[in-house]
Amino acid sequence: MENERITPVDLPEPRYEYGADDHVFVELAEEMSFTANFKAMAITQQVAERDIDGVVENCPANASYMLRIDPEIIHPDDLIAELEEIESEIDLENYEWETRLIDVPVLFEDPWTHDTLMEFRERHQDPDATDLEYSAELNGFDGVESFIDAFVGAPHLVTMVGFVPGLPWCFQMVPRSQQLEVPKYVEPRTDTPSRAVGFGGAFSVIYPVQGAGGYQLYGRTPIEVLDTEQTLPDFRDSMVFLNPGDILNYRRIDREEYDAIREEVEAGTYEYNYGDVRFSPEEFFESPAEYNERLMEVVE
Repeated sequence: MENERITPVDLPEPRYEYGADDHVFVELAEEMSFTANFKAMAITQQVAERDIDGVVENCPANASYMLRIDPEIIHPDDLIAELEEIESEIDLENYEWETRLIDVPVLFEDPWTHDTLMEFRERHQDPDATDLEYSAELNGFDGVESFIDAFVGAPHLVTMVGFVPGLPWCFQMVPRSQQLEVPKYVEPRTDTPSRAVGFGGAFSVIYPVQGAGGYQLYGRTPIEVLDTEQTLPDFRDSMVFLNPGDILNYRRIDREEYDAIREEVEAGTYEYNYGDVRFSPEEFFESPAEYNERLMEVVE
């Protein structure tokens, strides 16, 4: 991909709101951007490091964050004052954090998501095309293969986790001019296979469980992002594997590799391929393609 620089966005003044008497919600921007998301992650990281008494939960989102508090320990106004102090001190040009680059194998055009998407063509913008064919044409590619190449051609940043437990929302780490975009289905499906890799708006997702969904379906990964029984080694500390700030490398695999990995997962022996990295927003903004190449070295 072209090594186009990413220009940081000027953010408005944060908007602080109460959520009943036990939540504080902070909107950093109305629109998702790398700047807004990096700021949300930086602030919530600082909240965690300060271990503020009375903060019970700490949840960054795409362009905002929310904290659940114990109002008998800390008043929302006192917390907001500390959040304003943290916000004023953070300079993304000099801020870095430890995160993980995670390998995510994907069987594109797999039989399970294909059967599902064909079952719900009447709810789609283009009933005569598959989701990948529709996405490729909409984004100006000459076919599915070149579209998949673009999808896996740069890593995807986990900007938030939620909506359903363990579901990662991921934004591809490319300049805006190179971002892929597709709408959701006209009407949501009533079924989506677990571990399906989908795309909607400019976000990729991995569906953690079987259920309804409206994102375009591209493939399926053999690995889990949610393990409620915590049987797999990498879920020992949490039933949710992915965290905001993690970076995903979607990697094309064939059916043979899919089945081999799935066999290990079901046996409870699979160990995820990932490496620790120190992420620098400034270096990423300055040269995203070169920076992504350096990041990818930890899982090669």
